Amino acid sequence: MMEPEVKVGIVHAQKIRLTLNGSYVAKGETVEGAQDVAYEDGGILWNGNVYQRLTFKPQSDDVSFSLYEVTIGKDFHWERKETQTFKGLLQFIVDEGQLCALNILPVEEYLESVISSEMKATASLEFLKAHAVISRSWLMAQIEKRRKAEQEERDAFFSFRKTDAELVRWYDREDHTLYDVCADDHCQRYQGITKATSQQVKQAVDATRGIVLYHQGQICDARFSKCCGGVSEEFGTCWEDVDKPYLKAVRDGADEAGMPDLTNEENARKWIMSTPDAFCNTQNKKILSLILNNYDQETDDFYRWAVEYTPEELSRLVAHNLKEDVGEVLDLIPLARGKSGRIYRLQIVGTKKSYIIGKELEIRRVLSDSHLFSSAFVVDKHYDHFVLHGAGWGHGVGLCQIGAAVMGEQGYSYKQILQHYYPGSYLASALMVE
Repeated sequence: MMEPEVKVGIVHAQKIRLTLNGSYVAKGETVEGAQDVAYEDGGILWNGNVYQRLTFKPQSDDVSFSLYEVTIGKDFHWERKETQTFKGLLQFIVDEGQLCALNILPVEEYLESVISSEMKATASLEFLKAHAVISRSWLMAQIEKRRKAEQEERDAFFSFRKTDAELVRWYDREDHTLYDVCADDHCQRYQGITKATSQQVKQAVDATRGIVLYHQGQICDARFSKCCGGVSEEFGTCWEDVDKPYLKAVRDGADEAGMPDLTNEENARKWIMSTPDAFCNTQNKKILSLILNNYDQETDDFYRWAVEYTPEELSRLVAHNLKEDVGEVLDLIPLARGKSGRIYRLQIVGTKKSYIIGKELEIRRVLSDSHLFSSAFVVDKHYDHFVLHGAGWGHGVGLCQIGAAVMGEQGYSYKQILQHYYPGSYLASALMVE
């Protein structure tokens, strides 16, 4: 009986450079040091031969491999490339005309890295425990979902609807069919042993080993985002129209009463243009420095923010990102908001035509060179520019990482943190064996 393994997609490229920091076995020979692997003729070129699949198996538990030019924060404002180091098995497969490097390793080892990659390993123990539980829950739910889909041999999952006047698209892990999860923010950050894990992270994982969130006998699809902006969002606002009772809108504060109706446009404007008290409304540099990795600290206006565009800039963004010629953009009209104030249907009014887009990530993608921090924004039009005033960072569904970290620093237990963000859920041990 063994702990299950997770298959993580790390990098896609035509050619991948790596270093084996110790002895590995591949195709019957022991190898180490620098290696070059390339896509060629539909296969994987290594050492002069082309293979359908190539696996490097470590010869001891303490060896690692380093991959160069790994993209993190893909398409987001903090996108960059890093050299990252991993333990476990390294496998190369072909995926849509490219190489894909996979890291295969035990679930609990994966979690130690995720927690240190998502947040700093120096955050409070209770917050780290909460994050261990939700990262494990989310992962196990995705593995279960993927394996069920494979067994049922379902048709490909389409996450968009398009007509001549409207595009509704959402982005979820169904994009990955050859592995369980990717290593970037699209799923949850995983950077191997690149980010040093602390004894406290190990303690958080060990203390919650095998524990996941359940709702009505099913493992919770425990989503999380950086900052909810004061109210968390419902699942269906961001992804398919499915009700997940434990992913409801939650007022992010000690007093959960009096949550405003942010589906109302007037209420949403008042909310976004103010700075109400919330766990995630913090400028405490000490707390943030313990929680956020260095590149996340480049952003300090995550609770309330503003961006400004000229009509020409906005029109260029829409034409380039949407691939629709609406002409010069005259107006942006919210048609539907979720309970956190996040827009999930937006009408773009142009001189040539009007076009409706959704859901929240598509809106963020279309109106930015990378992504807007969130779709919880209001629009102010001036004679020569538009100003978007916004709230929060990310989709806002489930646990708010900034808010939960503040709760941990204020003395809340990890169980209290989880009950706050996932109402109606309960903790139980998952079957961590195959």
